[in-house]
Amino acid sequence: MTLTTPRLLLRPWRDEDLAPFAALNADPEVMRYFPELLSPERSDEFAAYIRSEMAANGWGLWAVEVLDGAPFIGLVGLHRARFEAHFTPAIEVGWRLARAHWGRGYASEAAAAALAFAFGELAVPEVVSFTATINERSIAVMRRLGMTRDPAEDFDHPRVPDGPLRRHVLYRISSELYSSKIREKSARSPE
Repeated sequence: MTLTTPRLLLRPWRDEDLAPFAALNADPEVMRYFPELLSPERSDEFAAYIRSEMAANGWGLWAVEVLDGAPFIGLVGLHRARFEAHFTPAIEVGWRLARAHWGRGYASEAAAAALAFAFGELAVPEVVSFTATINERSIAVMRRLGMTRDPAEDFDHPRVPDGPLRRHVLYRISSELYSSKIREKSARSPE
């Protein structure tokens, strides 16, 4: 399963994605809001896990490439959040892009395609996204996607050690809200 946007291709992973993925996972700025940097071995293990999930489900955290451009800029897609929290199990939309590709709207564009797939193909009732409360860049993407937050639902991530990254915000979007935002956008767009 692949998804295409005006500028991006969300596709299954290839072996040649592993080296740039390891570099991305070793970049302190990219991994700033994660508990730790990943060694090349841990990065490869994570990629193998992503690939096995995609093989089993037909969807997941797609590798992202720029059409007629960079062959791999990171991952964007859907994942089953299975840790213990008040909102799980849930389908999460997430992203992690190489720093050289930040600030171009790629995360929002690719995540919007993942949401369209979730609500269209998978017919899920809701998608969530979450991050450390101090991760303003990702929070901005969630807002651009039309997701909403109730501060009462913020939570301490059970897989993150105590410290400034443990407290997370939770954003949600229902299929109804997503559909209404698509209708609004269509009504504003000239034909």
